[in-house]
Amino acid sequence: MTTNKDTAVDGRHGRRKVAGTFLLDVGVPVAAYYVLKGGLGTSAVTALAWSTAVPLLRTGWGLLGRREVNGLPLLILVVNLVGLAVGLETGDARLMLVKDSALSSVVGIVLLVSAALGRPMMTASLKPWLVKGDPGREAAWARLRRESSAFRAAERRFTVVWGTAFVAECAVRTAGAYSVPVDTMVWLGTLVLVATMVLGFMVSGALGAVPMAHMVAAAAAADRAVPETAVRTAEGNPVPAGSTHR
Repeated sequence: MTTNKDTAVDGRHGRRKVAGTFLLDVGVPVAAYYVLKGGLGTSAVTALAWSTAVPLLRTGWGLLGRREVNGLPLLILVVNLVGLAVGLETGDARLMLVKDSALSSVVGIVLLVSAALGRPMMTASLKPWLVKGDPGREAAWARLRRESSAFRAAERRFTVVWGTAFVAECAVRTAGAYSVPVDTMVWLGTLVLVATMVLGFMVSGALGAVPMAHMVAAAAAADRAVPETAVRTAEGNPVPAGSTHR
């Protein structure tokens, strides 16, 4: 049985994992850009190219380490590689900045389409946080997806929020890439990304993740209560008032 202590530990572990991922994918590239360009005197294009190495390697390694391919990380890797190749070919630093915006746009559009088709792609990222490796929660999740229209609607809302957030981020960062200096846009683009992520977590949590978490917890608790009622009945103990057991 999952205890409150186990849940708290899982929550701390999850937050540390998110912080570590964010540091690798956002903090390291920004720092690398300024070290390479300002400290070592490389061109903006070269600095931007090398600064993407860590997130690219991390995404590629993550895909290789999985038994099955998750479509979202694979999409991110492919778009990053294509954008990097185009930027290096043209030698345009601003185009390489737009590459990051294009990544957000492509991911956002794919997320919105997946939600419209009833196969929201963000589910793969959300599910581990809600089921927490608990078999009872896993069973409750599967049943809710089959039987609960409210659960499926919340699932779609979660993906729609992130899809909309990524498309909006693309518009803002693309405008910035061609209106402010490249050196400024490197940190400003990161600020836009951080603001998008914070807003995305808040809105998607309120509209999708939190309602889904409540439904999963309630369904899992109901499943646990059924065997306990059956045992009491089999032992000849009175069924609690209001029980639907016959």
